Amino acid sequence: MDKVKMARQFIEAIPHARELGMEFTDIGDGAAAMRMPYDPRLVGDPETGVLHGGAVYALLDTTCGAAVIAHPSNPGGTATIGLRVDYMRAATAGQALRTHAQCYHLTRNVAFVRATAMDDDSENPVAVANGTFTVEGLK
Repeated sequence: MDKVKMARQFIEAIPHARELGMEFTDIGDGAAAMRMPYDPRLVGDPETGVLHGGAVYALLDTTCGAAVIAHPSNPGGTATIGLRVDYMRAATAGQALRTHAQCYHLTRNVAFVRATAMDDDSENPVAVANGTFTVEGLK
């Protein structure tokens, strides 16, 4: 099965990703980009309308997993081992979030990924992430 198709099917099968409205904007060769629309149900601070950090984390984690699956040397699926997220600033209320992840190194058992989350109209990061993910069956 083609890696891009496999990654799309994997992510689209995750109920919380569908519920949060996550969608791919790009995927291939160990990289993935996704978008999550603003949703008032995901607000963490009702006074400001800012999205909860957990929603940002979920989008980063999902994008990283997709990048690992799409890596040409990864023969199968993946699972998160660890994901460190550094929140740089609050997301802008009312705006969608965009993420980009790059799987930059694979060992026999572990994939290493970097990712960034930004508002829909800004290049200033909301959060950055570094993660490790399982690699299934790499010889």
